[in-house]
Amino acid sequence: MTRPGLVVVDKPAGITSHGVVARVRRLVGTRKVGHAGTLDPMATGVLVLGVDRATRLLGHLMLTEKGYDATIRLGMATTTDDAEGEVTATALASHLDEATVRAALAEFVGDIEQVPTAVSAIKVDGKRAYQRVRDGEEVALAARPVTVHSLDVLDVRAAGEQGQHLDVDVSLRCSSGTYVRAIARDLGAALGVGGHLTALRRTAVGPYGLDVARTLEELEEDPSVLPLAVAARAAFPALDLDAADAGHVRVGRALEVALGGLTGLFDPDGEFLALYEPREGLARPVAVFV
Repeated sequence: MTRPGLVVVDKPAGITSHGVVARVRRLVGTRKVGHAGTLDPMATGVLVLGVDRATRLLGHLMLTEKGYDATIRLGMATTTDDAEGEVTATALASHLDEATVRAALAEFVGDIEQVPTAVSAIKVDGKRAYQRVRDGEEVALAARPVTVHSLDVLDVRAAGEQGQHLDVDVSLRCSSGTYVRAIARDLGAALGVGGHLTALRRTAVGPYGLDVARTLEELEEDPSVLPLAVAARAAFPALDLDAADAGHVRVGRALEVALGGLTGLFDPDGEFLALYEPREGLARPVAVFV
């Protein structure tokens, strides 16, 4: 029987997140597999999957900070804000120098209002935005607050057959819900030349980075999971309980303990029991896993 836990995959390009889930279901021998945060087929990198009871942990992990490495091409806009879309406009970007690009990107750091890309998975009147676009509809999404914690420019270089475009390599940390494609689009608009994403690699979801991610080929060799207790300790502050309090937690009772926020609770043997949060002067359950 498969143990509950997480599988951190280094997703290859050309496969959907759902396709990765299907592969892992076969490898671990259970249909109860879900993922925290979709990656587009073009994108590579960290995709966190939950197996069995650990699927209930995914909703809490989705709210954590994420890391990305990306390449933005300036001088070309597309229908999808990435390289998979049709080109809608081109412009010379060779006149832009690195200092100008860096200054423009600095405006995207911090708390910003971002209009998601039209081909996102956001639902509009019960239907995914990307499906509405595919059906030929005009989609206008409202801006939403996101946070870009850091955005570092790694390289700026000429691109295109005659060097008429610029490729900008960036590394960023951002809140959940941030669209890197939208940053590429908005950077191009701010500089008056258009822009889109040509490469995207997710380097981290919360505490889980590429250092613990495994390729699908490696998972074929060893389909083991990161145990639920290890995964929870990595992602949340931990509180080890005595046997009496552990018994209360197993049935979802509130505890008279002080918590600083969402916290993982563990029994004396190290078993992960639940996520609790401070509420109305007590520690109260958010999700019980036993």
